[in-house]
Amino acid sequence: MSATSPRSRSTPSSTPPTKPGGGGVDGAIHRAAGAELLAECIRIGGCPTGEARITKGYRLLAKHVIHTVGPVWRGGGADEEELLASCYRNSMLLARTHRLTSLAFPAISTGIYGFPPDRAAPIAVETVRAGHFEAPEISRVIFCCFSESSAAPYRTVLGA
Repeated sequence: MSATSPRSRSTPSSTPPTKPGGGGVDGAIHRAAGAELLAECIRIGGCPTGEARITKGYRLLAKHVIHTVGPVWRGGGADEEELLASCYRNSMLLARTHRLTSLAFPAISTGIYGFPPDRAAPIAVETVRAGHFEAPEISRVIFCCFSESSAAPYRTVLGA
């Protein structure tokens, strides 16, 4: 399963704050969704680090894309962990506001932004679990990883 074809209602995208549709997960989602997604992103404007925005899914199986900007890893002293948690928390809040029942998250910030996957996975899982108490209508959350090295820390945290 890839970030562009999850069986979920929404796919959060790791969107660069000023250049949506670039590389990594964001680029893959934009290529699969088509030019309409980029046009909508331009209309809604930027997204500061830790915040989230929602668009239609266009040509994706997912009906919506929740765009969030993860932090660039700077060694752990620049609030990166809190900013990463905010990405997941704000994505969950948007999903709840839009009455979505499922989400598929990529491993936000663990690619080119350099956030260590073994530190990111517990933040992602714990934040989503905590958010589930505020959004019990979200019945399914998928952590969608592009590589084994990215997926392994999630399996450890999830006990899978």
